[in-house]
Amino acid sequence: MPKYNIFLSKTAQRQLDRFKDKIACKLIATIQLLSDNPRPHGYIKLKDREAYRIRQGDYRIIYEIFDNHLVINVIALGHRKDVYD
Repeated sequence: MPKYNIFLSKTAQRQLDRFKDKIACKLIATIQLLSDNPRPHGYIKLKDREAYRIRQGDYRIIYEIFDNHLVINVIALGHRKDVYD
């Protein structure tokens, strides 16, 4: 199965930069796993937009999948109470 290229939006990069190193490392590891399988166990399609989310503890990663270009675009990262705003 081909690997997907992962891109972070400017917003997602800023959000990632604000996290403590311990949390950021876990989020980065989870994002990297998406390149092999963009639809891992536990992913959920969001209702209000054409995007998906995956959990990493109390944090969520919101991303879009472009299968025709083998691209994953991470659009938001954050604590579960804040990320959907």
